[in-house]
Amino acid sequence: MDIVLITTIIASLFLVIGAAEPLAAHLRLPYTVILAVLGMLIGSGAIFLLQTELTDALNPAAAAIVNLPIRSNVFLYVFLPTLLFQATLGMNLRRMRDDWVPILVLAVLAVVVATMSVGYALASVTALPLAVCLLVGSIVSTTDPSAVVSIFRSISAPRRLARIIEGESLLNDAAAIALFGLFMSYVMLGVPNPTLQDALWRFPLLIFGGVATGWLTARAGIWLMGMLGRYELAPVSVSVALPYLTYIIAEQSVGASGVIAVIVAGLVLNLGGPGRLAPQIWANLRDVWDLLAHWAGALIFILAALLIPRLLGDARASDFGLIAVVVVAALLARMVILFGLLPLLTLLRVSPVVERPYRVAILWGGLRGAVTLALALAVTESFRVPVEVKRLVGILATGFTLYTLLVQGTTLRWVIGRLGLDRLAPIDQALSNQVIAVALQTVREDVARTAENYELTHEIVRSEAKNFAAHLDEAVEAAESGEGLLERDRVTLGLIALAGAERDTILSRVRERTISTHLAERVISDADRLIEATRSHGRSGYRRAAQENVGYGPYFRLALFLHNRLGISALLAQLTADRFEILLSQRLILRDLDGFIEGRIRRIHGRRLAELLLELLARRAENVETALAGLRLQYPGYAEELERRFIRRTALRFEEREYMVMREDGLIGAELHNVLTEDINRRRAAADERPRLDLTLQRARLVRQFPLFADLDTDAQRRLGRALSTRYAHAGEVIVKRDSPGRRVYFIASGAVELRHAGKSWRLGQGEMFGEMRILIQKTRRIEVRAITPCTLLVLDEARFQRLLRRSPLLRKAVRESAEKKGVAPGLLTPGSVAEA
Repeated sequence: MDIVLITTIIASLFLVIGAAEPLAAHLRLPYTVILAVLGMLIGSGAIFLLQTELTDALNPAAAAIVNLPIRSNVFLYVFLPTLLFQATLGMNLRRMRDDWVPILVLAVLAVVVATMSVGYALASVTALPLAVCLLVGSIVSTTDPSAVVSIFRSISAPRRLARIIEGESLLNDAAAIALFGLFMSYVMLGVPNPTLQDALWRFPLLIFGGVATGWLTARAGIWLMGMLGRYELAPVSVSVALPYLTYIIAEQSVGASGVIAVIVAGLVLNLGGPGRLAPQIWANLRDVWDLLAHWAGALIFILAALLIPRLLGDARASDFGLIAVVVVAALLARMVILFGLLPLLTLLRVSPVVERPYRVAILWGGLRGAVTLALALAVTESFRVPVEVKRLVGILATGFTLYTLLVQGTTLRWVIGRLGLDRLAPIDQALSNQVIAVALQTVREDVARTAENYELTHEIVRSEAKNFAAHLDEAVEAAESGEGLLERDRVTLGLIALAGAERDTILSRVRERTISTHLAERVISDADRLIEATRSHGRSGYRRAAQENVGYGPYFRLALFLHNRLGISALLAQLTADRFEILLSQRLILRDLDGFIEGRIRRIHGRRLAELLLELLARRAENVETALAGLRLQYPGYAEELERRFIRRTALRFEEREYMVMREDGLIGAELHNVLTEDINRRRAAADERPRLDLTLQRARLVRQFPLFADLDTDAQRRLGRALSTRYAHAGEVIVKRDSPGRRVYFIASGAVELRHAGKSWRLGQGEMFGEMRILIQKTRRIEVRAITPCTLLVLDEARFQRLLRRSPLLRKAVRESAEKKGVAPGLLTPGSVAEA
């Protein structure tokens, strides 16, 4: 086919894509539905022009449209990797981690249930082999929820709900295509009734091979992007190559799932890319992929829709009955998941609550689209599939897709309206009024300054100010009235505004690079969690989320286990360094929020609410300072190194800003400005290198600062530092059990513990020790020791402790005082153990 003609057609399709978006907005229909309808009209029009005798003038163009080289491989190798890769880059993975159970249920289990439901339903009413029926089920089981997600966003539905649906859409493609490949092989090999065992044996290679391929290619891509990080466009170009090479390697070389490989590659880049690339380069990369995905998504829909008239050309009356069977079976399967399994998971507290209206919207919004048509096209192209099977698969998949687009898609917004989801909740309406009032107050101040600076006519200024004041008074009155709102709702509104301001401050700090790129995504994710928790649970949710942001999570406990039990310290050192930096950044950000409360919240909500928010903020700041103080005790000097690093980054930001002003004022030329900027980038890269947290070195520093070892000389302290081991305990952990043999002595470097024995308890803090009585006492004592705060402990075995005791008079004195505090008579101790020096 003539390349000029193909180029003309593709360019014309871009015009159609450009016109589809405003048309969808005008008609209030999903964008994908408009694309599908336009594609079908173009395809039907081309077929009509070729068959009619009215005119032959447009036959070349019509023939070109009908004979466009659209193959299933074009969809699977060109468009699908683009859509999957961009979807993973745009996800907040740390927030999705909170909802991994419902996402996996909807993405994997729902696909399997839909495949089986449709397959066995068809097998019960037709003479088709079970493998063919299951093949049809796998083709129609993948959903395209873009329509319902876009509507949910426009009506301010809970972000968590939209996130679950997006996660489902990403992973269900992988599950459906894996099942499709499985059943397609059975159809081509002539296996009519595959067993479950036959179906499962290939899955490990498909899944784990795809995971390994995606991880390896993404790590190589991130390394290459980091090498080319000085150049703005080079990392973007590498990212464009990454999903396609990943897909090809997985499918053609490894024999694994290319879809899973691309998803894993995108996830790895999403997590590792921000830490290796400058914020501006990462933002550019995301923007490029957003545009590529928009084009790919539109083209895959419109090109697939061009094929619909051709795929339905051989439809018979009986085929529409089979389409109805597929529709009913697919809807029933999705209802089982949404109205049966999801509520059960909510009762088991492994899934968030999804209200019934939203579940109905998800059910009706489960449209099918281009992936379903592409898989059907792959079946019709295969010469190893029987002709009648190809015909039926094409008709059933296409007919079902048309039903979801033209029936469910066109009525989706009406269904959402009937469910009442398009109306703002009272608190959302109040939040909207508050935002308008705050914005208008800021506008008034800016306009007043502008009028003063430009010395505008007094009468004009007064007249316009009077009109604007009336508008502002209405907005403030609406914000203050809050009709139907309880006092706790007003507090929630203030906290939502405060959490939003915190997120804006974080984004500003990230752009200024005073928060490292390594932790930018995590800090932003914590801010998102704070906003969502506040919207869902008010003041208690805000407090809980704020506490979690400074708390120790499950990964930290894993790191403690690896360090304490296996001697593997790398993960603990990394998480502790991250915790240091996060706490330092939180301390700076919280200090910036006082001005927001005084300048914005107080003017809208009054003094009482502002003081309440200031009190909550002060408690958060106190918790952060307490956590920082504990870390400084555990790791002397490391916090100071991070603070120096922050000052260096801040100075570089100010220096960069000054050079930019000089460039704009014409004081320096472009060439000199580029030289200065390159020098700043070099120094910034050095400042971004975080100092290594060496746990061994930290132990040596702790020994020198420990009061009990003050009478030892430098060489003895150094030897003791090598003999001691470090143990970390989280709050509530049992350090010494009642029935454990006493062969170790613990020195408390930071934190506090509680000892329990014979109904009595003692609390010990920094600088004290425990476990020595089990070694020195002449009879067994059943004592339990539990950490009541996060603790850093220095541990010494029995033999070294005995030698140290003989050498250190200060330690012998401390043992005698400890015995008296714990109610142990000196006569019970071993002879000479506490003799005076």
